[in-house]
Amino acid sequence: MGLAMPVGFDQSRIVFQGNAEGSLGLNLIRDESGGQEMPGEDGVPGPVSGSNSRQSTLNAKGGLSVRAASRVRQFLDENFTRKLALAEMAAVCGLSPYHFVRAFSRTFGMPPHQYVLGLRLDFAERLLADSGMTIADIAHSSGFSSQSHFTTVMKKYRQMTPLQARMGKLSAKFR
Repeated sequence: MGLAMPVGFDQSRIVFQGNAEGSLGLNLIRDESGGQEMPGEDGVPGPVSGSNSRQSTLNAKGGLSVRAASRVRQFLDENFTRKLALAEMAAVCGLSPYHFVRAFSRTFGMPPHQYVLGLRLDFAERLLADSGMTIADIAHSSGFSSQSHFTTVMKKYRQMTPLQARMGKLSAKFR
């Protein structure tokens, strides 16, 4: 009682994998004819949405491709200290600004502006801890428009002022 397969049909191995909720996730492993990974029902190769496997957010449906995400991350890492236009960031990925914001947010979990602010704050905190620069100079070097803007953003996202951060880092060094 064998089933006849249509000519040209590629067989795949199917593996059922339990996840934390106790349900089964379906994994298509490899196409036996070419050794390529087969897409799941969401179009992403490898684990299907319901499995417990570690799935990169870079492959999120509607997000940036791995290559585009890498390119934009590198671009932002190199240019976060200067004024950046959304169209410029979108051009790195070859997308319109509208689609870029949606894909970036889907991939990185936050909009591009918030991501850039995070890079600027991280850099500014390192300067606060390791340099004798004034807070105004650190704000300017980090890409903030003014010391006031830097202070406002730092209070909002890090719950402390630049001076409090500097004092906290200094006291930590002497403990």
